[in-house]
Amino acid sequence: MPRLGRRDGANRPARARLAYDELFAHQLTLALARATLRRGKGRASRGTGTLQRKVLESLPYSPTGAQTRTLAEIAADMASDRRMNRLLQGDVGAGKTLVAFLALLVAVEAGGQGAMMAPTEILARQHLESLAPLAGAAGIRLALLTGRDKGADRAAKLAALAAGQIDVLVGTHAIFQKDVNFCDLRLAVVDEQHRFGVAQRMELGAKGRAADVLVMTATPIPRSLALAQYGDMDVSLLDEKPAGRQPVRTALVSTGRLDEVVEHLRRAVAEGRQAYWVCPLVEESEVLDLTAATERFQMLRAALGEGVVGLVHGQMPSAEKDAAMADFAAGRSKVLVATTVIEVGVNVPNASIMVIERAEIFGLAQLHQLRGRVGRGAAESTCLLLYQPPLGGTAERRLQLLRETEDGFRIAEEDLAIRGAGDMIGTAQSGLPRFRIADLERQAALLAVAQSDARALLAVDPELTGPRGQAARVLLWLMEQDRAIRLISVG
Repeated sequence: MPRLGRRDGANRPARARLAYDELFAHQLTLALARATLRRGKGRASRGTGTLQRKVLESLPYSPTGAQTRTLAEIAADMASDRRMNRLLQGDVGAGKTLVAFLALLVAVEAGGQGAMMAPTEILARQHLESLAPLAGAAGIRLALLTGRDKGADRAAKLAALAAGQIDVLVGTHAIFQKDVNFCDLRLAVVDEQHRFGVAQRMELGAKGRAADVLVMTATPIPRSLALAQYGDMDVSLLDEKPAGRQPVRTALVSTGRLDEVVEHLRRAVAEGRQAYWVCPLVEESEVLDLTAATERFQMLRAALGEGVVGLVHGQMPSAEKDAAMADFAAGRSKVLVATTVIEVGVNVPNASIMVIERAEIFGLAQLHQLRGRVGRGAAESTCLLLYQPPLGGTAERRLQLLRETEDGFRIAEEDLAIRGAGDMIGTAQSGLPRFRIADLERQAALLAVAQSDARALLAVDPELTGPRGQAARVLLWLMEQDRAIRLISVG
């Protein structure tokens, strides 16, 4: 199908009608996925609140209103006899992990088990460390399963899991393995949703008998893109930061002032502070004029001293990555040179400086995520966006916005306005569809109507056998929505 001009005549009736048909077909696909997940009768999981109270009493702070509200939404879903398929969307530092753990306690209180899956081993281990004190307060059994578990240790964990001797399992894709069997999985939590597909999260949910599914993302995205990507889910929004979170001061610094930045780090290290230094590449590139993490590590080690600087990137063996992260978390190393492998989940409260080299080549959402690694402790935190002049107009607009605000949802809306949905698709939001006609920037209201219409049609004609249903089948075929066609149970 030829791609129609998006900007010219975006609101012409004929083009708007074609856009609606495309959006309707897409939303019908998501609605069918949602209906398929819910079609099997769910299992009501009602908590007593006892374990939650123990955890909340152990915390040095009170949950935010947003955390309390979203937990109530999740608990209500779990208590119903329909399968939950809910997205928990929150900005960096909004407290998603606590909400997810309290939801997992509902599953345990109901006599079942819970699972939390993370996209990387680093993040899975981080979750284990942060949840261990909460599990201790509640008196529940917590375990970790990753691809590194082998032989007798793995067999012992799997046996304990199948026997119901593990209450909450934290892990990576290893949880998907065929020989991983739960005694009674009630709730599956998937962290960093954009790293996993619909089929994968449904597969995890299938590990239990009608297990509820909660997915989380720390990447705030505009409502139109949320509808496009998560239209098959109910959405809970964490739009409030916990009290006491320190604002992060953000500054733009030219690469010509690199020596000043290194001297700033030297003073900070002498004061006992820690810093991240993020580079866009692992190794030096002859093609791209970008500083490699390995090269920057060697330079900073020479400037700051042996043992002060650590290095972590995605191509390192897991054991080396874990060791480097452990050294930094324990304060044995003071500066961690890294690639974007630290973008999500890494939590070191003493780290109060974030240096992002060649910041102009990163996307806004990624820069916001990286900045969120600091500002987690009591100290005032700084994010230095190192750029190579001259800056283009778009790059300057992006970096100026980062300097002006820490509101992830505002940043996401601006990102959409700057880059357009087409550029956002295929990178950080890789699960988004590539629309041929519709324009998510300009037709967000049309997308909302399409979602409402799709769900309304399935409510009255779930098998799409009536006149409108038959017409919808033809539309799905025309729009090449093969997955939707497979999800229709009749015909």
